Amino acid sequence: MAKQDSELPITSASSSNNYLAKDNSSGNNPNALWMSPTALLSKGHLLQEVDPKRATLPLAAYCFMTGFIDSVSFTAVFIWCGFQTGNSVQLALALARLFSGPPGQRDTTFHLPDQQALTSILTFNAGAAIGRVGDKIGAKTRLWLFLGTMIQAVFTMSAALTAWKSGQGSIADNRGDPAWTNALTFVAIGFLSASLGLQGIMGKRVNTQFATTVVLTTVWCELMADPKLFQLRRHIISRDHKVIAIFALFFGGFVGRALIDKIGAASTLGVGTGMRVLIAVWWLFVPGKIN
Repeated sequence: MAKQDSELPITSASSSNNYLAKDNSSGNNPNALWMSPTALLSKGHLLQEVDPKRATLPLAAYCFMTGFIDSVSFTAVFIWCGFQTGNSVQLALALARLFSGPPGQRDTTFHLPDQQALTSILTFNAGAAIGRVGDKIGAKTRLWLFLGTMIQAVFTMSAALTAWKSGQGSIADNRGDPAWTNALTFVAIGFLSASLGLQGIMGKRVNTQFATTVVLTTVWCELMADPKLFQLRRHIISRDHKVIAIFALFFGGFVGRALIDKIGAASTLGVGTGMRVLIAVWWLFVPGKIN
């Protein structure tokens, strides 16, 4: 009977040895804890595609960063930089408001939250468009996964600097009184959204159960629809990786908010920058795909 794609393959000792032999031929031992800089930065190593089935940890870290960054933007302005469904509906409601009420008494003001939602949508898509560069290099190559994640780190660092220079607070008391209102904080929202837009298309191109690593509505639906959801004694990738993605995003939001309360939004984003750099380096050690 053919092996189901949603289950981990069980390999014999001989097939495992063959795998190691093939992988060692490209200079990458998946069991090695250290690799010489020469091998790590070699052209062959950098341009080799990673094995999506063995990229669980950095993809889970991507999901963590979604929750982490969204906790900053939502706490300050009640805008989700990674979840553009809500921002799109918000703009639809803003447009509908133009036709609400009798002529001459209609609210034609472009409200601040709507301006921030539009900023997030536009910059999110701009960041996602940068991800098309990876299609030229190789969307699953270590080189692009490293460079793309470093670009995300630069965007996050830029958001941290602009939030710091804005001189504004980190926590909004209510939706009608956002903590971020000036031009620099709009720039911060833009950089945060662009970082998640780029992360989203990179996660999608790896093509795993983590999906985009940004929006988890589909992941929730697919998890609930998984026919093997309650087979708890078996390791089912299609189920388990979705659970990991959901938990990682939840935990990222928790950690982000906890840091905001202690050190503020700008410093929290500084910590997020360091995390993105670590994830970028992490991609260099993900085992390669065996043809």
